[in-house]
Amino acid sequence: MPGTMQEPEKLLTPSEVAAIFRVDPKTVTRWAKVGKLSAIRTLGGHRRFREAEVQELLAQAQEGTA
Repeated sequence: MPGTMQEPEKLLTPSEVAAIFRVDPKTVTRWAKVGKLSAIRTLGGHRRFREAEVQELLAQAQEGTA
């Protein structure tokens, strides 16, 4: 049936996440290590981050500075 397939969730690279937060990609990797952001590992061992979770963290960060 059309419309029953769920959209695959968008995954972001550490560089893309770093650009969103205006930080260094190494900072994003550190956040993953300390559990601030959960990462998915690709078959090649690279980290990917769920866009929805990144947007949620961004919203929390903006609330904290407002």
